[in-house]
Amino acid sequence: MDKQQKRNMIARRVAREFKDGDVVNLGIGMPTLVANFIDGDKKVILQSENGFLGVGPAPEPGQEDPDVVNAGGQPVSILTGGACFDSATSFGIIRGGHVDATVLGALEVDEEGNLANWMIPGKLVPGMGGAMDLVVGAQKVIIATEHCNKKGEPKILRKCKLPLTATKEVDLIVTELAVIEVTLSGLLLREVAEDSSIAEVQEKTEAELIIPDDVGVLK
Repeated sequence: MDKQQKRNMIARRVAREFKDGDVVNLGIGMPTLVANFIDGDKKVILQSENGFLGVGPAPEPGQEDPDVVNAGGQPVSILTGGACFDSATSFGIIRGGHVDATVLGALEVDEEGNLANWMIPGKLVPGMGGAMDLVVGAQKVIIATEHCNKKGEPKILRKCKLPLTATKEVDLIVTELAVIEVTLSGLLLREVAEDSSIAEVQEKTEAELIIPDDVGVLK
């Protein structure tokens, strides 16, 4: 698979985690792709921390409104019944535990559910943004990330080395190779991509995985 196919595969699998009626926050980058794969039979309300509920798809070229953008600055629309409000209200929703799930990228995540996803100083977003509040405030935290970094090194570690965004808050990790659940006993391998293997997933994961008898197939 090329890079875009990997990203789409991850986003498609993440979208299956949502339930009808969920309020979901999608982080910038790969997580925004998840919106393209949400089951049309489910009513999922997308929230953006810069002050929107009911975020819709990107508008047609030429129809963009510069005042209607997501947290990453990308043009979006607001669905019928949606609302916009100030950042204080938006973070009140997040910190008050009213977001059912958040989907974020990661630089590193470890076997205890610790997350490091700060952007590097000097880049477009030189800090954690709303991630710290989202990881602590959301009911479920899903990490959508490629299994290894650009150097080919594992991103799923025994212990994060970079500054943490939050500790012991990650619930699920979805990559192009596997679906991994964070449990009190460690990282439980739930699914393996059909073109991969348990051995390959473990080889590319620094943390030791718990391998159940009934590992599913990630498609």
